[in-house]
Amino acid sequence: MSEHSPKSAVELELKRLEKRVEDLIATIQQIKEENRALRQRQEVLTAERANLLQKNEQVRARVEAMIGRLKSMEQA
Repeated sequence: MSEHSPKSAVELELKRLEKRVEDLIATIQQIKEENRALRQRQEVLTAERANLLQKNEQVRARVEAMIGRLKSMEQA
């Protein structure tokens, strides 16, 4: 029995370590997928931000043009 017991303890420890490694691999895969999704979302948000900045600049230019026209009408 004493010879079988250490072998069983080693086998149990190996099984435990194997399970832990499998869990870590699954966690890594999940984190990789989350990272990919976050990078994709960041790209979308960056493009959206650039678009909004461009529209904001266009609106600012139009408002400034309107203000200029109003000032010239005031002076006339």
